[in-house]
Amino acid sequence: MDANEIFKNVMEEMKKHIAGKEDVMELLFLAIVANGHALLEGVPGVAKTTLTKTLASIINADFKRIQGTPDLEPKDIIGYTYVGENNSIELKKGPVFTNLLLVDELNRAPPKTMSALLETLEERQVTIGGSDIRLPRPFTAYATQNPLKIEGTEPLPKVLADRFIMKIDVTYPSVQEEEQMLRIKEREEKTEVKKIVNIEDILALQDEAKKIVMPDEVAEFIANIVSATRSDIHVVMGASPRADIAFMQCGKAKALVEGRKEVTKDDIRFLAKPVLSHRIVVRSTGGIGVHGVIDGILASVK
Repeated sequence: MDANEIFKNVMEEMKKHIAGKEDVMELLFLAIVANGHALLEGVPGVAKTTLTKTLASIINADFKRIQGTPDLEPKDIIGYTYVGENNSIELKKGPVFTNLLLVDELNRAPPKTMSALLETLEERQVTIGGSDIRLPRPFTAYATQNPLKIEGTEPLPKVLADRFIMKIDVTYPSVQEEEQMLRIKEREEKTEVKKIVNIEDILALQDEAKKIVMPDEVAEFIANIVSATRSDIHVVMGASPRADIAFMQCGKAKALVEGRKEVTKDDIRFLAKPVLSHRIVVRSTGGIGVHGVIDGILASVK
């Protein structure tokens, strides 16, 4: 199977188990192909966990889940050493040692635990007992967060949020999608998730994505968009250079799975809100909102 065929088959299988949310499904898969991590934001009960578990089954990946709680400690994520029999030092690996990790309600976890994720997300390794231990390949982390002002949540530090290649908004379903969801749940026990690809295929897709061409005009378009976030009157803090890299990686992944050899400006426009919305800080006045600001930037950049 080529990349486009794999993508189509994965999306078709996802649709059998998830009602609507096609853009969300696509972005979840793009994050894996781009070898990045993604934040999923939405109120409780809009299928954030179901989406990630279903995708993990379809790509036949090892999957583990962590529940964010106020008493979650770093060792609960990365693991720890202990004295075993015969006074030997034993290693208990944490749930980060997997292919696809879901951190549910990350913004309920204490800041120290959030910080413990930094090395894991950026370096794909953990340090335990003075030793650096590599994580399996591929490794993609999805972290869900509730919208701010819900009880018990804290905003993610920007230094941590910046490590996520995208932030994906998961909204309420439409009436038609909600009806479809009921029918899917009704036959759920009779419908098994079909495994479409395996992790070797995913690693091959990640390698192929790096070979996709990014034309000069697209690179200039990306740089101008990111630069505009730093000078926009509505923005307090603009995007870091990691946003440029995220645009490039996700743009190449999108071109690959759609069967193209080059990134286009339309790819970048499609990715603008997922790539930028968690990286910029917008003024509270005006009521425009972060998505409105991004729309304005896209309209102003030629």
